[in-house]
Amino acid sequence: MDEFALIRMLNGPRGHGGGKRSPDDSGVTVGIGDDAAVLRPGSGTELVVSCDTMVDGVHFKPETMTFADIGYKAMASNLSDLAAMGARPRWALVALAAPRSLPADKLQGLYDGLYACAEKYATAIVGGDTTSSPSGLVVTVTVIGEVKQGRALLRSAAQPGDAVFVTGPLGGSAAGLRAMLERREAAGPLELLPERLRPLARAHRLPEPRIQAGQLLAAVEPRQCGALNDISDGLASEAWEIAEASGVTLILHGERIPLMDELREYAAAVQADPLEFALYGGEDYELVGTVRPDYRAELERMFEQAGLRLWFVGEVAAAGEDGTDPAIGVTLIRSEGGVPAPVGKRGYNHFA
Repeated sequence: MDEFALIRMLNGPRGHGGGKRSPDDSGVTVGIGDDAAVLRPGSGTELVVSCDTMVDGVHFKPETMTFADIGYKAMASNLSDLAAMGARPRWALVALAAPRSLPADKLQGLYDGLYACAEKYATAIVGGDTTSSPSGLVVTVTVIGEVKQGRALLRSAAQPGDAVFVTGPLGGSAAGLRAMLERREAAGPLELLPERLRPLARAHRLPEPRIQAGQLLAAVEPRQCGALNDISDGLASEAWEIAEASGVTLILHGERIPLMDELREYAAAVQADPLEFALYGGEDYELVGTVRPDYRAELERMFEQAGLRLWFVGEVAAAGEDGTDPAIGVTLIRSEGGVPAPVGKRGYNHFA
């Protein structure tokens, strides 16, 4: 099948095309099928745009993900960036480079995953590009969201005295990746995995971007929510990004960082430190942020009313006040009464 037939097959009736207005008022005037999409942003909003790529052999292998998982995660990782800005997802563009030899049903599975995640978070796929690749599969997703003018949440807004929070357990994705690679089997349905491995594998293969949490944080009283970042490269790396952007020190408490029971069990079985998975593993796609100390209780109440939860894992200090070097950075107190120690600027880095 040629390029245009492939596009029609992969998107089918799910794509917002033909200039038809979506019944859910998705803001698409012209979608897939023309040279470019025409979109209608909401009144009084600013656009938030992010782009991310997944590459065969770097972000996924046959042992770690099915093609549907690849599509789902490609969309989810991008939507997580919008969540970190407090934005509402609206539209997405998908660029695909695939080997000519890749069976069409594999590509269909990938697009099934893309659309499953997009539809779950009310995101309209409005176009992109499809091309052949001389070797591996490459999927690039660009997402566009909206936030009220002046309300986007930034890494640079942390202040001394802020409480540091995360929105969910960390380290499960990295542990799931390691466990699946150790099995040396092609990825299949999660239900076929050993029961205790399933939550870790799900955390790696089907992450959930914290869209609701991000929008809730963007809606709180101005100046009460500080910095926000999504945890794609590990808590240590993301905390460092906030520290550097805000010119402060983040002090983390190891015993307060939430970990899945399955992660603790797996780490014990392989004689690893479970906290290492949380600090340096990455791809959890939870949020890490700061809130003014006087607003902490109110934010907890708001999250509880929304059926969500926060874990408070540390505090923000003025640069140099924690007694360690460097002055700007991240420190960790592993246990109650312990001494703060510098946390290395580590995490997943493509060019380290």
